Amino acid sequence: MSVAKRKPVEVAAGSAVLDLSRFSPANRRRLSGPGLRTFLAIADLWDLSEDQRLLVLGLPSRSTYYNWVKAVREHRDVTLDLDMLTRISAVLGVHQALGVLHASEREAVAWLRAPHTAPLFGGRPPLEVLTCGTQDGLISVRRFLDGARGGLYMPPGDLDRDFRPYDDAEIVFS
Repeated sequence: MSVAKRKPVEVAAGSAVLDLSRFSPANRRRLSGPGLRTFLAIADLWDLSEDQRLLVLGLPSRSTYYNWVKAVREHRDVTLDLDMLTRISAVLGVHQALGVLHASEREAVAWLRAPHTAPLFGGRPPLEVLTCGTQDGLISVRRFLDGARGGLYMPPGDLDRDFRPYDDAEIVFS
């Protein structure tokens, strides 16, 4: 049975959890060209080297990468695999979060390239985690930034610089 014809995975109540047709070749082909073109624009903005681009995409061969780039720039169809689409999705999520958290693209790129004190980064620039070659690195940075967008602490931040933890005497229940 093809993936497109499978029933959605269901929970006990009968509601669909995951529609497997979203992974069909036709759907992946529909998303691949626009996704890769957007990735290339972000990679240009972030000034990623060729090696960094290949690492972010999961190390396709250089010839395969350049064939895809040529095809999408000519608006021809390509069909990327699920791993690569997931990686591109993570990059788009990081880019979107940076746009929310920073006033300018320049500030966002500077944040990516500067050492960071959060435990995830261990004093390294977030870009090093993004370009480590693993999907986990990409997803981790995306989740970190999504948390920061949601109001979680993201050192060093001007808003939090003077924050002093509350003590029990300051917490009042009424």
